[in-house]
Amino acid sequence: MTVSIISLMFAAVISDNIVLSQYQGICPFLGVSKKISSAAGMGFAVIFVMAISSVFTYLLYNYVLVPLEVGYLYTMAFILVIASLVQITEMIVKRFSPTLYSALGVYLPLITTNCAILGTAKALVVPQIYNFVYTFAISVATGVGFLFAIVLLACVRLKTDRADIPKCFKGFPITLITAAIMAMAFAGFSGILAG
Repeated sequence: MTVSIISLMFAAVISDNIVLSQYQGICPFLGVSKKISSAAGMGFAVIFVMAISSVFTYLLYNYVLVPLEVGYLYTMAFILVIASLVQITEMIVKRFSPTLYSALGVYLPLITTNCAILGTAKALVVPQIYNFVYTFAISVATGVGFLFAIVLLACVRLKTDRADIPKCFKGFPITLITAAIMAMAFAGFSGILAG
């Protein structure tokens, strides 16, 4: 059990990264990665929301929706849970870190509709493959993978903003090229734990 949970967590962070492999959560990934501090803040907010939402969505799906035979309502129920958690996160960030709150701007409320959060909840909870511990561990690792990817992109963007590159590549084009190269590099880790 321990080996498989560690390998699943490694896959969620590196080889099956939610952003660079599954292409979910691209909007905040590209929008908030201009500065390392705001990228890290967004990453930690995603980890928090993803971890807590996995707990609530697991319990809601397995102990309310399925017993009542209304499992088909999971999307609406999951969005309500995630939206509530994002509102709580937004209030906490606004209260304790106004600078980070203003740096994240519109992207913090967008966690509500972040397909990475909803996609992770759906992929882990609905098929009922994993138990509660696996669901929680993989969702935390998925959030850590998001944090890792967004901070890595922010570090590279710091360098590319100062680099002497052709004018047509400055700004968003070089960011997309960087993200594509990162995705190819992360894809190189797929299959590393097989065997």
